[in-house]
Amino acid sequence: MMIHDLFGWTFSNTRILADYYAEEVGATVLVPDFFGGEILPANTILDDSRWAELDLPAFLARNSKSVRGPEIIKTAEALRASYRRFGVMGFCFGGWGAFHIGAKDKQLADCISVAHPTMVQKTEIDALAVPVQIIAPEMDPMFTEELKEYSNRVIPKLGIAYSYQYFPGLEHGFAIRGNPNKLGERRGMERAKNAAVSWFREWLLENK
Repeated sequence: MMIHDLFGWTFSNTRILADYYAEEVGATVLVPDFFGGEILPANTILDDSRWAELDLPAFLARNSKSVRGPEIIKTAEALRASYRRFGVMGFCFGGWGAFHIGAKDKQLADCISVAHPTMVQKTEIDALAVPVQIIAPEMDPMFTEELKEYSNRVIPKLGIAYSYQYFPGLEHGFAIRGNPNKLGERRGMERAKNAAVSWFREWLLENK
């Protein structure tokens, strides 16, 4: 399952990546809507000067952890019951959701991977109990240097498999909406995709 970012489940890059994962991992990949049918215009999100048109505080309140968290867990429970192996990929907004699915009190997935996660608390890192991969760009105001350091210090002590993939020179959001016309970003997107594919193949395939 992929948990989308601010761009929602209809964003073309999200759906293209889902197809890549399905083909290269050899898995069924589902991309549920966790914004209640609401879609923010991609062109507006990408233009910082137009953010006032979005009323992001109100949007995020409608899609807070307390609102969407139960939906994400309920979906994960249904998929866990339907598939022998189950993994979760979370981008940005979807990162905290993936962490919740992989928490000690849930352990609904065989593994999770997150790319430049947002709204993550240290307690959510402490609670991880399944193999986790973190795809982290150098410049990220959401997954800060403090959170990166905390993750790299704490997760190895939790007794779970851990893969930290660091991308120098790249920014928050690169793994799903980097500019393919810029060589560094294109290579970063490809490397992030390949890292996630390798992670899911390692933990989801029974006959590797």
